[in-house]
Amino acid sequence: METQSPTETQSPTETQSPTETQSPTGTEALVVSLKESGLAAGIWMEDQARSVTTAIRESSFIKALNDDRGDVPGWVLVVLMTTGLVTAIWTVAAPRLSAILKNSLDAMNGIR
Repeated sequence: METQSPTETQSPTETQSPTETQSPTGTEALVVSLKESGLAAGIWMEDQARSVTTAIRESSFIKALNDDRGDVPGWVLVVLMTTGLVTAIWTVAAPRLSAILKNSLDAMNGIR
């Protein structure tokens, strides 16, 4: 008659105490460490991206771009000054511009 050793007759859960844990073997340990380092790198990158995004949102340039009010008095002043300059130049230069245009058209008629 053969005798069975106690480990062969007991189930695997009965042979281990509840406080014992199996340590991972070579490949398993490598996989676990890679997962942990990847997780740490991912968290670091997420923190860096969050800080860059916050810095961009809080920059004065972005705030100025997002300002919907605009500079209406400034633009009104630019339009009025441009209109005034064009009117003043046109008033002074109109007779001379008309003469230049008339001479050009007369020269084109003389080519025929």
